[in-house]
Amino acid sequence: MIVKDEAAKLPLCLASVKGLADEISVIDTGSGDRTPTIAQDAGAKVNFQMWADDFSKARNASLDQATSDWILVLDADETLTEQGRQLIQAIKLEQPLGNVKPQDLLMVTVMRQEVGAAQSPYSQVSRLFRNLPAVQYYRPYHEGVDDSVAALMAKEKHWQVAQFGNVAIEHTGYGVDAIAAKDKYKRAQRIMEKHTADHPQDAYMANKLGALYAAAGEWKKALPLLEDALRSGNFDANTEYELHYHLGITHKHLATIEGSEADHLLAAEKAYRQAIDTPIAGRLKLGAHLNLGGLLAHKGKIDGAIAQYEAAARIDPKQPTVYLNLGLMHKAKGYLEPALRAYEYAILLDPNYAAAYQNMAVVLFKLGKLPQSKQAFERAIALVARENPAESDRLRQGMKGLGLDKV
Repeated sequence: MIVKDEAAKLPLCLASVKGLADEISVIDTGSGDRTPTIAQDAGAKVNFQMWADDFSKARNASLDQATSDWILVLDADETLTEQGRQLIQAIKLEQPLGNVKPQDLLMVTVMRQEVGAAQSPYSQVSRLFRNLPAVQYYRPYHEGVDDSVAALMAKEKHWQVAQFGNVAIEHTGYGVDAIAAKDKYKRAQRIMEKHTADHPQDAYMANKLGALYAAAGEWKKALPLLEDALRSGNFDANTEYELHYHLGITHKHLATIEGSEADHLLAAEKAYRQAIDTPIAGRLKLGAHLNLGGLLAHKGKIDGAIAQYEAAARIDPKQPTVYLNLGLMHKAKGYLEPALRAYEYAILLDPNYAAAYQNMAVVLFKLGKLPQSKQAFERAIALVARENPAESDRLRQGMKGLGLDKV
């Protein structure tokens, strides 16, 4: 692990590997809180390294401390799931993974879930690999061992990589304020722009930098970078998916700020469909299905949108946002009962889903179920009151306008 000021999150991370890890190696890059003490109290070996704008350098320093045969890499805001623990146990017991013999297994890519993410909640990450000198991290940002693993496999042909399709790692993200988020963006931009300038053929980093620009609303900077990276052909299937996906998002937003709206919307739809056609695990394509559904709904193609949301539901039947969107589409077609069922299922999956309660309240009102409609409105109002008082007041006025305050 590499850490800095993670006292709030580190205990949960370390607890998730308790009794499983033979050793814990931590590099602290300048904490001002109790992070090093917490790690040491959990039995970790803690060393300190000055931050040098290079995540790979810090990661490799932590690898140098490891003495066991296998390495699991976690961040402080991540936890190992029960399925992840079972995977580690299987490796420690030298059990085969699929058709890969234990002695030939070099690395296992695992599914990571972004807890609370609505659009792209899953990613495939390379966090479990043999402790070999040749396996090292590369790139100063969005660092990974994949390049070194590929190089080693080219030299020693017996090595193989296995994929673990279940969620092994859960990522909770950072609850940073606006200033901290801005500082993190500037740091990422500085590091990634320098790397991209020095390595213009690195489509993987160009993709990540393009996504960073898109997240910051710098669409005109993102577009040529993503397009050039796609033209290079220098990427694996996961990066190809992300390039199409981020390109779709970029075109969708450019449609609202540039004159050629129809052209951008057409390009966005094409990009999302190309992302969906990429040969990667279905879970990883959930965001493309959801975004394409939203785009088709925007264009008035309701049946097409429903098809995308239903595809998303088949991929992951436990994502509440999928059923909210299905409810919206059924409502748009005038199918109130199917819409109501979709909203009810979204709430079953997430009992604090304010948007689902709000939309369910409207459908219940149209169905003439006024007491139930009032109850759903009140629940939505209560859920949004703390974080968005203005929206809470708007909902309250809307309920009053429907006469539900007298029910």
